[in-house]
Amino acid sequence: MSKVGVDFKHRMLKLLKEDEEFRYAVVGLIGIEDIRSGQARLEQAHIRLEEAIAKLTEGQSRLEQAFLRLTERQDRLEEAIIKLTERHDRLEVAFANLVERQDRLEQAVGNLEQAVGRLAEAQAKTEIAIQELFRQVSILTVRFNELSMQVSRLSDTVGFGLEDIAKVVVPGWLYRHEGIVVDDLVRRFFIVDGKEVEVNLYGEGLREGVKVVVLGEVKSRIYEGDVKDFDRSVEKLSSLFADENIYKLMFGYYIHPSAEHEAEKRKITLIASYMR
Repeated sequence: MSKVGVDFKHRMLKLLKEDEEFRYAVVGLIGIEDIRSGQARLEQAHIRLEEAIAKLTEGQSRLEQAFLRLTERQDRLEEAIIKLTERHDRLEVAFANLVERQDRLEQAVGNLEQAVGRLAEAQAKTEIAIQELFRQVSILTVRFNELSMQVSRLSDTVGFGLEDIAKVVVPGWLYRHEGIVVDDLVRRFFIVDGKEVEVNLYGEGLREGVKVVVLGEVKSRIYEGDVKDFDRSVEKLSSLFADENIYKLMFGYYIHPSAEHEAEKRKITLIASYMR
């Protein structure tokens, strides 16, 4: 420090020590500077406070917005919880119904198992009965075959016997009722389109000088179907007798009423063995 500076310092200290008014003036001056300095700092602090308040206000605004969003989310959450509760209630009801249905199903399955058991038992008995039935049917089949052979032989015997009767009875009946003169009636076989057609009674005669071809069928019992079958057989021979007068007849022990109606439609004469 220079000498001038040192002297000034000593004089100032001496004045502060000896002059009381000067001392108070200096103290006041220092206080004013402190006040000014404090005021400046206070103004700066006030500015910073305003900035902080502004930031706080902005933050509070954001907080309020966030709170509103949170409130909205909470409302939605409460609504979702209500819906979830309703769904849960419905689910509980559905589950209760499912349990009830399961119980009924288990009961039904139990009943079904019992029924299946009874059915299996009945099936076993049925199988035994069927086996016995098969055995009886086999026996009946053998007996039926034997009976069929006997009936066939008897039918042949009766058929040929009836045919012999027809050969004797029919010519006289034709003469008395139709004016047809025919000497003999015989069994004949014709070949038409490579197939054999059998006629029980065949004969050629005259009616009022005109040739007549007699075609007849002999059956012990004559029904509607027999009349149709015979007429179809005669149709097969139509090409062989295209220019001939054909007289169709059937001879048998018994003539069913249905056969009479069908024969009338097809112009076939039915003669019973007892007719003269």
